[in-house]
Amino acid sequence: MNARTTTLSGSGKARQAANSTAMDVAARWGFGARGVIYLLIGVLALQIAFGGGGEQADRGGALAEIAKKPMGSVLLWILGIGLVGMALWRLSEALVGAAGSDGGKATKRVFSAGRFVFYGFMAYSVLAFAAGDKGSGSGSSDQQSQDITARAMEWPGGRWIVGIAGVAIAATGVWIGVRAAMRSFHKHLKLGEMSRTARRYVDVTGIAGGVGRGVLFAAVGVFVVQAAVEYEPDKAKGFDDTLRTFTDTPAGPWLLALVAVGLALFGLFSFGMARWRRV
Repeated sequence: MNARTTTLSGSGKARQAANSTAMDVAARWGFGARGVIYLLIGVLALQIAFGGGGEQADRGGALAEIAKKPMGSVLLWILGIGLVGMALWRLSEALVGAAGSDGGKATKRVFSAGRFVFYGFMAYSVLAFAAGDKGSGSGSSDQQSQDITARAMEWPGGRWIVGIAGVAIAATGVWIGVRAAMRSFHKHLKLGEMSRTARRYVDVTGIAGGVGRGVLFAAVGVFVVQAAVEYEPDKAKGFDDTLRTFTDTPAGPWLLALVAVGLALFGLFSFGMARWRRV
């Protein structure tokens, strides 16, 4: 067997693994786990908007809230394993291409690789928290953002690096919101298997949820850019601080409430994707 045949055989096995039932289950489990986290973040942010929020409106706050519930430890392990499944699915997309006619494009694979890193970090933080490292998954996203920004600014050209990263995060937020408004998620759905009610559910939660998530990411990016321009790492904000900042706008707590509802709807949208997404 020559090298080319071996390579083709390895590629075929990788594609077979990516299209397996196990990978299908892993991806859907991952969407469900993501849905739980965003739904809880949205609920916590709503509580803050109306003056009743004690927990952080970010991943750490969501995990802390789950830990309080009966069987909370078990639920955390289930969420963490689900996010591992999501990360592995995104890795398979990066290696062999995603579903669809354009799934093998280099840009699609790069985005999948980035998502693999993102969900891999989320899975690690959730599993570490479930295993007893309470400072891992539940750490303040605001403090984490400031620490990372401060370290990055110590590098040669650090302010430029932080500024470019902030622009990239803000641009990603705009991209997320625009794609949601255009219902780009339709191309990933099994539309033929969906009833009219199911399509309406996915459209409402997908558009409102995607726009809300996009607004949050864009605002986070703006604060990172501000930290770079003013050379003040403390200006960088995570999800919680960014959401609370919305209450300082002329719209007051109502802007925070709208974004919070959007995040909760994105959680519900993730549940829909777990059911009807083409994997």
